[in-house]
Amino acid sequence: TPTLTDQAFLDTTADRLAALPAVRAVTLGGSRAQGAHGPDSDWDLAVYYRGAFDPEDLRAVGWPGEVSELGAWGGGVFNGGAWLTIDERRVDVHYRDLDVVEHETAEAEAGRFGVEPLMFHLAGIPTYLVVAELAINKVLRGDLPRPAAYPEALRSTAPDHWYGTATATLAYARAGHAPRGALTQVAGALALATAQTAHAVLAARGEWVTNEKGLVERAGLDGTDVLLAGLTPEPRALDDAVTRAGTLLRDALEAARS
Repeated sequence: TPTLTDQAFLDTTADRLAALPAVRAVTLGGSRAQGAHGPDSDWDLAVYYRGAFDPEDLRAVGWPGEVSELGAWGGGVFNGGAWLTIDERRVDVHYRDLDVVEHETAEAEAGRFGVEPLMFHLAGIPTYLVVAELAINKVLRGDLPRPAAYPEALRSTAPDHWYGTATATLAYARAGHAPRGALTQVAGALALATAQTAHAVLAARGEWVTNEKGLVERAGLDGTDVLLAGLTPEPRALDDAVTRAGTLLRDALEAARS
């Protein structure tokens, strides 16, 4: 049973994290930052550091759990963190390099970004995810820049990139998997193309994305669920499903752009 109130827990934890060497700011993210949490939701915190952050300093605090090395979660913008238990609460701590965050903010303003693979993220993550966090998360300690609005340049470039990858994904499924009756691979392609198009739709609307939870629903692409539920391994049926998915995804993006 926790011994502290939520606010006392958050204050004391933020103070401990903010006191770590090289840390300049601490934020609260996830569902709790957006008021969408339930009583059992975990706590997503991030430490923004400048220069040489050493995970050993976080381990030395003594909280039980697992603390990763820098770069252990892919080595890109999402470069590591920790899964901890603090006062009987589940806490995720993310590492955020301020030099990287500032670079990706400038890139996003210019409409430039990359997509990096990350475990548990079907479509990978856009490098502007760290900019989305600045816009959405709550700063608990320190000061961080806040994007004034969703960059217009990004609203122009991101939908084309994401939708381009989605159409290529479907084209390969039609040519390489459907004729062989490869139901699993066609299903995977439909799921991937849907996640990619969801990113395109939300970018076209100028809505920030910080992870894939609820992404398909937010983008209005639930219709893919019906296609996936009805898949059978006959090549003609799979080809038809790819065609229908293509229409659904195109229509959703066109609606978002209009």
